[in-house]
Formats: sequence, C-alpha cells, structure tokens
Amino acid sequence: MQTSREQDAVRILLIISATATPLTATPAGDPALADAVRVVETEVKLQKIDFWVRNPDYLAAALLRDYESSREPYLLELAGLILDSEEPEVRRYPMLRYLFGAYEPLHDALSVLRCAGLVIKRRRGTPGHTVQHDYYLTAHGQRTVDQILAGEPVFSYYVDRVHLVAALTEGLGGTQLKARQYLHDEYRNTPIRSRIGSIAQQTRAWLEELRADASAEEMESA
Repeated sequence: MQTSREQDAVRILLIISATATPLTATPAGDPALADAVRVVETEVKLQKIDFWVRNPDYLAAALLRDYESSREPYLLELAGLILDSEEPEVRRYPMLRYLFGAYEPLHDALSVLRCAGLVIKRRRGTPGHTVQHDYYLTAHGQRTVDQILAGEPVFSYYVDRVHLVAALTEGLGGTQLKARQYLHDEYRNTPIRSRIGSIAQQTRAWLEELRADASAEEMESA
C-alpha cells in the first residue's frame, strides 16, 4: 500500500510533535526559528520512528522484545491488540531499505508542512557536507497538532500509534533505533532499495509462545 502526500504530512507532523525535544531558548542566529517550540534532531531518528508507525508488525515485535526483558504484562497486551487484528496487513505501509536502514523520501510531506508554517527544516554542516538535518516544530504547528488531537477522529489511528511509538522510543537516538530494527533478519537482509518485507506471521507465532509461557508462569505461581 502507498500513502498520500497528505497522509504523510499529518503522520510526520504528529511524530515530530510527540517525539521532539522542547526548546528552552530560541536557536541563536536564525530569526526564522523564533517561533520554534520543539525539535527532532537527525533524519535518522525521524525515519526510524516513522518505520514503526508504518509497520505495525515490527512495532509489535519491538513490544514483545521489551516484554521478554521486563515481563511487564501491558507490553504483551499491546502487542496482542496489534497482532490479533488485521492491522499488520491493512495498516502497513512498507519502506525502502537503504544503507542506514528503513528510508522513505520525506520532501513531499515536509514541503506541505513547511509551506503551512508548521515545521522548519535546518541543515547542520558545511557547504557540500551535511552532517544532519533537524526538524523544528513551530508554535503554529503545535496548535495544529492540538486541533487534530481534539477534534479530528479520522486521524485517531495515527494519533494512537504515534504516542505508543513515542513512549517506546523515549530517550533513544536514531542510531539506537536503527540497531533495534536491524535485529530482524527480514529487515537486515532486504536488498538495498527494496521494500522491507512483513514479519507478521513469525511475530504472531512469537506472541503465542510468550502467551503460553505467561500462562504457565501464572499456573506455577497460583
């Protein structure tokens, strides 16, 4: 399945709002950023978060991996809500694999956000050598997100998923997120410039194994 430019713009706006770091001061020497309130540093982080929003099967797998480490029941429940439904099939929007993992061009979506004054993109580095891109959410952008959260039920799915991914990725940088996603053979072995395939089938099997283990542990402790 493919997303529209408008879908991409709303999804990226919600991701930036939910995962950006609040600014404590206006960045010096750039008057255009006077209205900026939050920032996502590095495109790698933005792309990796977007991957989990667009690929519910991989998101569920990340929840199961965290469950194995923490044994927090809510993680198993959240993964079950995804995998017991058709979400991995009907809500999946595959991404390409490039040298640094999952990637999808963002310029169309960002052009919508920039033209509307919602997001400002800035490049770090020297002429001819970009070190990273940063994405600033403006006050107008935050107000727009607040309006979406308050009264746009058509976007409720994206809102829920973005907030789940934001909680899962809190405190993690783009390189750490990339490393987590590379743990999957399907992801890691996808040829460069090819779409990353689904892991829904094996993740559902993993879920059932963990559910069986959890039931056995409950019986032993009863």
